[in-house]
Amino acid sequence: MKTLRSHFRTATLALCAVGLFASQATAMQVVMPEQAQPIILAAADCYAIGQQVAEQNGGTLAKASQSTRGGQPVCVIVVLVPGKDGQRPRRSEIVVPLN
Repeated sequence: MKTLRSHFRTATLALCAVGLFASQATAMQVVMPEQAQPIILAAADCYAIGQQVAEQNGGTLAKASQSTRGGQPVCVIVVLVPGKDGQRPRRSEIVVPLN
């Protein structure tokens, strides 16, 4: 009977110690990694550029997306220009530097 109590007491002390260490480990301050590069909202810029290009060509903006060509950031603009005499609209893809 005495050995059962001593084993129970040892197990209880061990569990308390583990709980104490676990609570201290979870209470440690979490360090967030810093962002290496800032976030650039280029999609909005490409959309605005696409609207200007569509207006200049007399069409409607179908798509505006950012891409990299030759190491330079560019906007790929797709404009639908109305066809003549009731024909289908023409699809025109225009690449504009993102500057």
